Amino acid sequence: MLIAGPTASGKSALAIRLAERTGGVVINADSMQVYRDLRVITARPTVAEERRVPHRLFGHVDAAENYSVGRWIKDVADALAEARVQGKRPIVVGGTGLYFKTLLEGLASVPPTPKDVRDEVRARLAAEGIASLYDELARLDPESASRIRPKDGSRIARALEVFKATGRPLPAWHRDGMTPLVDPATAAKVFLTVERQDLVARIEARFAAMLDDGALDEVGALAARHLDPLLPAMKAHGVPWLIRHLKGEIGRDEAMAGAVMDTRRYAKRQHTWFRNQMPGWRWLDPAAAETALLACTQA
Repeated sequence: MLIAGPTASGKSALAIRLAERTGGVVINADSMQVYRDLRVITARPTVAEERRVPHRLFGHVDAAENYSVGRWIKDVADALAEARVQGKRPIVVGGTGLYFKTLLEGLASVPPTPKDVRDEVRARLAAEGIASLYDELARLDPESASRIRPKDGSRIARALEVFKATGRPLPAWHRDGMTPLVDPATAAKVFLTVERQDLVARIEARFAAMLDDGALDEVGALAARHLDPLLPAMKAHGVPWLIRHLKGEIGRDEAMAGAVMDTRRYAKRQHTWFRNQMPGWRWLDPAAAETALLACTQA
């Protein structure tokens, strides 16, 4: 089972209920709920909820790490294998679209580009312009060039960086990448829908509850570590605003309003991303989704 949806739509609660009824294990597909430092502010399942059914890939990463989709797909492969061995139904739940896309479509095995190569190509792009780099790409990697618009500077630079760093065309790396872990044709896939006004009310109520449940103390402990502000955990929704409040730069109400607005905008982007990138998913309200997913287990 795959359960996606916007933030505050009730995904975690649904996943737990389904796991209880089907003997399942809940596997995280939320890029912020992987961080152990951030339980409250990311609405990670509580300790009591985690005791109700098995949970995997929640809070297993330190905030000082820059966790990536590449690492997640390896971790989730292990979690799925464990579920199969134990005879438990895997229920993958979260709001990070790229995680689900990788799960269903696979991941290219392109190695990291060295910084000096990336800087050199980007400097040339700025100095020489797109046309020069596109001509070079057409000579070195004509397959990539044929797939990229001549004015798409970002993709041209990326393809050229990969060739210069590895000596192989980008499409070759894509063909050698990790195959999908889940067959999209057979997986039960739902995206939870909630009426806009109801979703906004949920987001506002949830953030207020986070503050009551200790979000300020949690973010204060994170801020005390003096981590790089560009790390993903430091940019989790609400974290920058609460850090500013703790520093005395803004009041509690302004911090809450800013965090809620950021979360609302993110929920809108989640809707748009899944609609454009993930065809074949059933868009259902939480109650209908629960009925549909239970029916899949009995088919």
